[in-house]
Amino acid sequence: MTSALSPAAGPATERRRRGSVVWHLGALVVLAVVLYPVIWVAGAAVKPSKDIVGSLDLIPVEPVWSNFSGLADGISGISVGSFFVNSLTYAVLAVVGVVLSSSLTAYAFAKIRFAGRKLLFTLMIGTLLLPYHVLLIPQYVLFRHLGYIDTLVPLVAGKFLATEAFFVFLMMQFMRGLPKELDEAARLDGCGHLRTYWSIVLPLSRPALITSAIFTFINAWNDFMGPLIYLNSPSKYTVSLGLMMFRDQEGISNYGGMIAMSLVALLPVLAFFLAFQRHLIDGMATSGLKG
Repeated sequence: MTSALSPAAGPATERRRRGSVVWHLGALVVLAVVLYPVIWVAGAAVKPSKDIVGSLDLIPVEPVWSNFSGLADGISGISVGSFFVNSLTYAVLAVVGVVLSSSLTAYAFAKIRFAGRKLLFTLMIGTLLLPYHVLLIPQYVLFRHLGYIDTLVPLVAGKFLATEAFFVFLMMQFMRGLPKELDEAARLDGCGHLRTYWSIVLPLSRPALITSAIFTFINAWNDFMGPLIYLNSPSKYTVSLGLMMFRDQEGISNYGGMIAMSLVALLPVLAFFLAFQRHLIDGMATSGLKG
């Protein structure tokens, strides 16, 4: 019987092998397309500025490291490090504000029954339909009258007021999935809403909190429009605005320094993601089952 099945098994095995080869080749092609921009930036960062636009070589034969060493000299008398400090301050404050305010608002919508809850939730979700540019002018006028232009206050104030409806919705859906028995046990132990939120719901919502923190950090670090509108002093510029300073008013651009700084600017985002992505998986399996 084994000998009778062998001829049929041979072509089937060969087809599976060919299919596997085709699949892996396709995956390699997709990977090459995805990684091409990263490889181009890495190669351009070690090229002279005059060779970046016209040269077709991804990786230069003789790398030039002066683009990175030139960053230590600063731009127009301003240290490049100040741009990273400003961006890091903005991103950290945004993460703290979103995690605290959005989680507290999400707990109220998910766990507390109060009058007008559905209406308020609908209005909050409706804010997702408002384009950013519609609110830009009235917000700018408001902060200008308050005297907060050229500070980080206009950029982070909304983060502490639960204006990020998407993250509120994300956390609320996660909190709704937590066992109700935990809330009942907390009430029997004499815990109020704030104690239940801080000691029980918040620790168990770690996957949603870390997901929101990762996206908030990336959005704040890469934000260009907000700092462009509200920050006027070059010493307060973030990394995204600092990159513009490599191009002067006469149109002469230091493309090498710009791309080198762009490559360095990727490192904090990558490090932040790698540091916290493990917790996304660790918290999922234990969402509400820990004793």
